Amino acid sequence: MLKPKTRRLYMFSALLLGFGGATALALVGFSSSLTYFLSPRQVAAHAPPAGETFRLGGIVEAGTVQTTQTGESLTTRFDVTDGQAAVPVVYTGVLPDLFGVGQGVVTIGALGPDGAFHADEVLAKHGSTYMPRDVAQSLKNAGKWNPKFGPAPGPDALGSTS
Repeated sequence: MLKPKTRRLYMFSALLLGFGGATALALVGFSSSLTYFLSPRQVAAHAPPAGETFRLGGIVEAGTVQTTQTGESLTTRFDVTDGQAAVPVVYTGVLPDLFGVGQGVVTIGALGPDGAFHADEVLAKHGSTYMPRDVAQSLKNAGKWNPKFGPAPGPDALGSTS
């Protein structure tokens, strides 16, 4: 028969081991579902490996939106910029109603072997003042926008960065 003190030690050890195992499983599950947010400047400086899913946010650059229809599918190509760099994006599907030149977007997908970002999902901004924090900071650093003087610049103010 075990002494009460030894029994408590075994019980505490088993409980600690169970809690540690549950925490490890939760962390592994959580890390596999993470998608990082990057700005075009960050992608240009250090591109993630092809096929790694991440979020790309910025503004749709003027003069870059091209839509082609093949059978039933609609493919749109456009550049996302933050005022310092631009990344070409390819998306197959119907774009959100708020999508447009000079509008903020967040795209979810991965870089392809061709160097373009292949988006699985495109999210357009939902309010007149919404802009991802990293994109706003990039525009400020590039000298393209100062929030004290009004809303973010339109597509004409950004110009071509490619």
